[in-house]
Order: sequence, then structure tokens, then C-alpha cells
Amino acid sequence: MKIAVSGKGGVGKTTLSASLVNYFVRRGDGVFAVDADPDASLGITLGIDPEVISKQVPLIELHEVIKEKNAGGGGLVDLNPDTRGILDQYSIKRGGVSFLRMGGVKQGGSACYCKENSFLQSLLNSLLLDQDEVVIMDMSAGIEHLTRGTSQGVDLMLVVTEPTLTSVKTSLLVEKLAGELNIKSLYFVGNKIRDAEEVDFLKDSLSENKLIGSLPFDGRVMSMARGKKHEDELGQILCKEIDSIMGRLLGGEGITEEKS
Repeated sequence: MKIAVSGKGGVGKTTLSASLVNYFVRRGDGVFAVDADPDASLGITLGIDPEVISKQVPLIELHEVIKEKNAGGGGLVDLNPDTRGILDQYSIKRGGVSFLRMGGVKQGGSACYCKENSFLQSLLNSLLLDQDEVVIMDMSAGIEHLTRGTSQGVDLMLVVTEPTLTSVKTSLLVEKLAGELNIKSLYFVGNKIRDAEEVDFLKDSLSENKLIGSLPFDGRVMSMARGKKHEDELGQILCKEIDSIMGRLLGGEGITEEKS
């Protein structure tokens, strides 16, 4: 299963991504957790030591490795560089999770970033098309890392949205971009939901039958975002809701037992 998580900045993409990672780890799956948003903090949310993360160079900034993999050298660019072994070598291992920081796609300007972007796209192809492990990608709102080639490996895109007009607008834009990349399976997940009225607002504002579930507003999640610790880890705080969402998507495979 390869899942891309997108949405407007601040809506809770990273919270959902981390919860999904925890979901699959509880199932016993190996997971690649990919921070594809330069402004996100997926690693910290997963409980990885910030000092360890700070020493992890984003993949697109592995300049010497990129230079080595660019077989043509000079002005020639290998559009499909050999990236075998890179994913394992430059990921942080924690339990059943391999954590990777992609870094931002480089835009044109004073310097050419063809080599870096080709390297990154080759790594994404390997992640999405060749790996047996589950892949959870915490995307930027523009899903800029995905191309028509790499999007073929995405099984599902989840777009996180708050019950506000601006958040819904961004979510519908992401849906449009995903459609242009031929991503067939896309659903919305409401976040920071306080009451049924907010759920109804999302149902009325989004594409018909595309709201797959909602996560309630929870002060513990907000407190964790401020760096405060709780006995319950993030995966436990939202596990019931996440299991419900994934149960619908995977045909009833939720793993949390209901307590009467």
C-alpha cells in the first residue's frame, strides 16, 4: 500500500501521516515514512529524536551522491540514475519504520537542478513502484514531488481538510491536481472536528461520497504539537478513528477491538 497525504498547511497532514504509519506498524508491516513536505515535522511526530533528525541530510541535498549517480557527468544528465541502496543507507530506522526526508523539488532559476530532480524522481520511482513495504508520504499542498510517472505507484491519496472555506478550497485544488496525474483513488479526511454540523459542512462542500472519515479535535494532539509529552502516544490517541477509516478503505480490516 502506497499512500500520499496532502492538504493545506496546518490542517494536520503530519498528524494523519504519523497515525497511518502507526496503524501499519501495529499490523506488523514494514513502513517507509517519507517527509515530502520541506516545512513538515513527520519525524518528530513519530517520536524520533530531533537531534538525530537534524543530522539526516534531505535526499535532494546529497550532492556528492547525486554527482556520483549522474553517469553522464558535466552537462549531461542521467534521467534514470541508479539509486539502489540509497533508501536503506540514508533512512533512520525506528522499529518497523524507515524514515526519510525528501527535501523540496528544486525550481528553475540561476542554477540548473536537473540532476537533483532526476535523482529524487528515481528514488520516488523506487519507493512507489519497487518496494514491498508500505509507503506513507507526508506531502506538501502542491503534491509537487509527484509526476505522471511516480503517481502510477500511488494506491491512494488522502487529503486532510478542516471545516473552513479556505481549507476546502485547497483540498479541491489538490483533488484537481491529483486527477491530472491520473491518481484514481482519492478521499478526504476531516480533521479538528468539533460537532456534527462541521461534518455536514464538509460533506456538502466536497465531492460527493469522498469524505471517508473525520478526526475529532483533541487537546492532547495540540499539546503534543507544542512538545509536551503524554503517556499515550499519537498512535493510541487517534487509533480508533484511524482504524475506522482504514477499515472502510481496506474492506473492514480495522484492528482495534471495540470495547463495550
